[in-house]
This record gives sequence, C-alpha cells and structure tokens, in this order.
Amino acid sequence: MFSKERFIEACRSATAEGQGAIRELVAEAASDGAKVIAELGEPEHAGINPIYRSPELTIINFVWAPCMSLMPHNHQMFSVVGIYSGREDNVFWERTPKAIEAVGAQSLGAGDVAILDRDVIHSVLNPIAKMTCALHVYGGDFFSPPTPRSAWDHETLLEQPWEIAKVKELFQDAEARFRVHRR
Repeated sequence: MFSKERFIEACRSATAEGQGAIRELVAEAASDGAKVIAELGEPEHAGINPIYRSPELTIINFVWAPCMSLMPHNHQMFSVVGIYSGREDNVFWERTPKAIEAVGAQSLGAGDVAILDRDVIHSVLNPIAKMTCALHVYGGDFFSPPTPRSAWDHETLLEQPWEIAKVKELFQDAEARFRVHRR
C-alpha cells in the first residue's frame, strides 16, 4: 500500500544514496497507480502539486492536462519521474550556438520511470485525452534552485528565464482548453 508519509521518509533517506535508490522507490510507487490515487486522491485539475519540499529534495505530484505540452526546460538538478496513470512523452534537447535542437525522445506509460540528469533539457507532452499523473522527485528545491533554470520558447527555441508562475498558468490554460473542447 502506498503511503505518502512513508514515501517522503523513504525518499529523504535515499537522497544520500543518489538517483538509483530514489528510482527504486519511485518505480515501486508507480507500479500500482490505483494505490497512489487512493492515497493522493483522484486528479480533478491539472497542476504542480507539491508533496514535500526542502533544499535537498522536492517531491511533486504532477497532473498533466489532456493533450498538454510543456516547453523545453531544464531543472539544474537530477529528477526521477514515475508515471502512475496515463502517458508522458519527453523530447530531449541539446544546446546549439543559437538555440537548442532535438536529439532524442522517450515515451513513458503507467509504471514507467525515467531518470533525468541535472543538465538535461526536455519538453513534455501528454499525448492522450485524459489526465496523466506522475510522481517527480528532484535532488534539490524545484521551486528555488540554487542555479537559475531556463525554458525555451516552443516556436523560436530561444532561451528565456524559467518562471514557475508562468508554468502554473500553462497548466491551468491547458486544462481550460480541454474542458471547453470536451463540451
């Protein structure tokens, strides 16, 4: 049975062991999405829902709106992503002299886990017409990283500062668009 409090404590303890240890915890949790939903609740809205936050570790329950796309961005810290419901497609990017270019992709379904190193640039798409839910564990304070984060414009692929308020607004807008089209 998934327990939010036990998961937080296990991740806190595993932080010293690194990404591999955290990956095992996320994989165990993501392997039974029904139990995670029973503990965290059925997703009602898209959003970035913090579960735990400290300078060393952040745990977030991400709920992606149907057919939502999030611009390329970096984290400036490692992350472990475990999908417990739905699908998440990641495109990986590398810097070029003027912008960024796509260099790979990975599609994750329920029960899948991905490790992203601290310097990874990726964009995220929920390609399905229902909410996608994922546990994200970061090796630092996601909301206030010691090194500023960047985002890249979807159209121009030009770098700009990461703004969490803007990203939260993107989640709300994506959900609103889906709800309008679903009527």
